[in-house]
Amino acid sequence: MKNYTKGYLLIQVLVFGAIAIVVITGLIAYAGANIKLGRRVVLSEQAFQMAEAGLEYYRWHLAHNPTDYTDGTGQPGPYVKQFRDKNGVLLGTFTLTITQPVIGSSLVLIQSKGVPAADPTVKRTLVTKLAIPSFANYAFVTEAAMRFGSGTEVFGPIHSNSGIRFDGLAHNLVTSSLFAYDDPDHSGNNEFGVHTHVNAPPGSGTTDSFRSLEAPSNPVQIRQDVFMAGRSFPAPTVNFADIQTDLNQMKIDAQASGRYFAASGAQGYRVVLKTNDTFDLYRVNTLQSVPGGCDASSGQSGWGSWSTNGVTLLGNYPFPVNGLVFLADHTWVEGTINTARLTIVAARLPDDNTSLRKSITVNADVRYTNYDGTDALALIAQNNINVGMNSANTLRIDAAVIAQYGRVGRYYYEDDCSPYDTRNTITLYGTLITDQRYGFAYTDGSGYQTRNLIYDSFLLYSPPPYFPKTGDYHEVIYWKEID
Repeated sequence: MKNYTKGYLLIQVLVFGAIAIVVITGLIAYAGANIKLGRRVVLSEQAFQMAEAGLEYYRWHLAHNPTDYTDGTGQPGPYVKQFRDKNGVLLGTFTLTITQPVIGSSLVLIQSKGVPAADPTVKRTLVTKLAIPSFANYAFVTEAAMRFGSGTEVFGPIHSNSGIRFDGLAHNLVTSSLFAYDDPDHSGNNEFGVHTHVNAPPGSGTTDSFRSLEAPSNPVQIRQDVFMAGRSFPAPTVNFADIQTDLNQMKIDAQASGRYFAASGAQGYRVVLKTNDTFDLYRVNTLQSVPGGCDASSGQSGWGSWSTNGVTLLGNYPFPVNGLVFLADHTWVEGTINTARLTIVAARLPDDNTSLRKSITVNADVRYTNYDGTDALALIAQNNINVGMNSANTLRIDAAVIAQYGRVGRYYYEDDCSPYDTRNTITLYGTLITDQRYGFAYTDGSGYQTRNLIYDSFLLYSPPPYFPKTGDYHEVIYWKEID
């Protein structure tokens, strides 16, 4: 028979009781932590929904008030808005911080922070960028049927309201408003709205005649050797008529707070841009004569030297605050900008006589100092964007260019126009919008031998002031949670 010391069981009870208390306390703490975590997860999701509601609210607000960046208050933010359920119970708030666009742009940055009323320490923050799409969303836009030859490499989106024959390399989407069209560069049946004459691998080279595989009713081939991002047709039409509405408003705004110059009474104006945010303005008195025997052999409308001769300095002017210079006459542009955003327009309004529409000509370099989006220039012509007869042998144009009713290009100067018939290299950095078929060279070898068209991707988010829009409403182009 065993003998137990008094209090032996008490010690065991105390030990196991203490262990049980520790375990139970831990389980209670664990359960409490899970309850708190679950509650915090719910509140965090509520905060996210509130922040997202803030972004959607202000997108709705901009749809009704496209230029109001102060939530209707006229005062700087942030703007705190209550968030209630369907019964009117306050669930929390969202706080909006709005960064308005730079002059002439539609890009607005919105930050929305959601905070639930049940726990103000919980928060979620979202940011978005909204912008109304513009013609600068494309590297190339045209109303006419276009042909891009072999060796052409384009990095931005391309669109034609007519058809496109593309025999180069497109890094972005190529679209046409037509499903099929009659390519004017050869005979035969209709081909796809966007098609190529490049022979499919393992073949090489191009075939200029009608391509049955690039025509209805065949399936559209995937040709990543030509269309790296694909092709799409039919696509929505880009409305060139909207540019006229924009020009009317530009004239009003230029007269009110920009720079407006009436008809020169001579040949037009010459604008020389400077890096100190000013420009010299000249009246163009006479144009350079063409060489003997040099004439409009191709019958092109408006053919001439489009090169200035005698000029008179009218003054030096600072760039306007709203970045808008409007000239009611033909205009020649050259020079360099530095950390400037500017739009130059040449147009005669009202547009009641098509023969009097105005053009912009570039014969000497138009350049940016900075290629990080801080420099932006638009050249908008009611008629043509010209490169004249006596243009630089190597010419660079840093700008988004628009020829509303005409074309972007150089007139045909045949060999009797020597030494102006051939030029070396032209580089256009920006975007090119043309109503009619563009071109800086001709099949007989005249014009610019090398042609570089480079899309300025910064224009996508922040085009030059007053650049014509292709839509009416702000679209989401960026969305991110930051907190």
